[in-house]
Amino acid sequence: EEDSTNSFICLLKKMKEVRLMEKVVEEKEEAFMERMEALTGQWKDLHARRAQLKAHVVRSGSTVKENERLRTQALKKAKEEKEQNTKKESELLGAKRELEALTKQHQKLSKKLLKYSLFKRYLENVVENSQFRDIEDIISFYKALVRTRKDLVQSRWGHRQLTEQATLLLQRLRAEREAETLQHRSELVQLKESLEQAQRDILHWEGRCAELQDRAARKATELKSLSMAIHSLFH
Repeated sequence: EEDSTNSFICLLKKMKEVRLMEKVVEEKEEAFMERMEALTGQWKDLHARRAQLKAHVVRSGSTVKENERLRTQALKKAKEEKEQNTKKESELLGAKRELEALTKQHQKLSKKLLKYSLFKRYLENVVENSQFRDIEDIISFYKALVRTRKDLVQSRWGHRQLTEQATLLLQRLRAEREAETLQHRSELVQLKESLEQAQRDILHWEGRCAELQDRAARKATELKSLSMAIHSLFH
């Protein structure tokens, strides 16, 4: 089915190329005929001018100097016209070659068109057995399907791109959250260690405080005993 579609597209392209080539060949043929008519008219004018020059030379045989001047002028004119005719002939030869090349190309396209005529008959049968009005209607429907398929492919591609971007964003966010979690856990461990160290310091200083209070109590007792001893000695 895909091969048939490609062949059908090729057929349409070749038909269009053949129509264009036929139009170009017709235009070249018309231009060639116009050039031929123009060259024929120029040749007639040239012969008429030569005849007029000859008649003028015959009639005006007054002096050798005048004849020489007219002869020089006629030769110059003939040379210019010869150059123009050579140029026209070269253009005509180029036009013939171009026409031959276009004719060969037209024949080649005609053979290809004949080769793909089977698909044309197939499309005509489709038109007869379907709701399509003509082949152009089938072509329009096919182009619409191609555009729809292209839009669908682009839409799927865009959806896939968005999905990939969302996946990458989610992965990045997960990585950032995991990094933050690890950092928080590390900070929590450090805080626990600091708390345990503070608790140990508190216990240490509480023990020292108890020792100091005990020492102070002993010193107070000793001081009281000393005061009582001094008071007894005094009495």
